[in-house]
Amino acid sequence: QVQLVESGGGSVQPGGSLRLSCAASGSMFSAIHWGWYRLAPGKQREWVADITWDGITHYANSVKGRFTISRDNAKNTMYLQMNNLKPEDTAVYYCNNVRSKVAWGQGTQVTVSS
Repeated sequence: QVQLVESGGGSVQPGGSLRLSCAASGSMFSAIHWGWYRLAPGKQREWVADITWDGITHYANSVKGRFTISRDNAKNTMYLQMNNLKPEDTAVYYCNNVRSKVAWGQGTQVTVSS
């Protein structure tokens, strides 16, 4: 069973940056299409970005041009570089297998506030 551990969240002012990490257990990391998702208070979990096994990336319109997703298969880790953060980016961020969801991790809280 794959286990997911998200980290790197924090509190920043608008315009600030954070880099999230997602560490996944298991030997199939490099073959998996990974994605970042977020859950804001009072809203449903939404897709943020994803990266295919061969490095093709996709972004939600709300984060395009500000967020960058990447992966390091040697470290079984995926990243989300978030720049020019806005208050509406405030949420708990999660990672998961895009094609076949596994148990969600604990997520990492991102708070953007002045």
